[in-house]
Amino acid sequence: MAVCIAVLTKDNCPLYIACDPNEDSLKLHFLVHTSIDVIEEKLNSATAANDPRDLYLGQLYPNEDYRIYGYVTNTKIKIVVIESISNPLKDGDARQLFSKVHGAYIKLVCNPFYSPGSPVTSQPFLSSVASLMRAKTIA
Repeated sequence: MAVCIAVLTKDNCPLYIACDPNEDSLKLHFLVHTSIDVIEEKLNSATAANDPRDLYLGQLYPNEDYRIYGYVTNTKIKIVVIESISNPLKDGDARQLFSKVHGAYIKLVCNPFYSPGSPVTSQPFLSSVASLMRAKTIA
């Protein structure tokens, strides 16, 4: 189960960060920002072995309490998911979760009233991400 989902711009500014109210949000914000370095390192060290079309970066690094996963869109929007180590996601479930968050972000950007780069306040996006955070399994 995800305890934090974050969407960051290509300049690493947070557009949206949602944290589980039962968790320490300051610690989760710190983990999101420290994961940016790992994402940048993975993007800069992309070789022929790594398919540049594969948007899923996988597990960025483990922590004593959490696992941090990363995803980068074609437009360099970064999505970070932090999940509790006590309830780990399978790789396929993590890919589905990122795909659903990316789909919700695409719907947000297609809205003519949304200004790209501004903080996310769209109710459909917020409710979609909230339901993904509450879900025990990704279907």
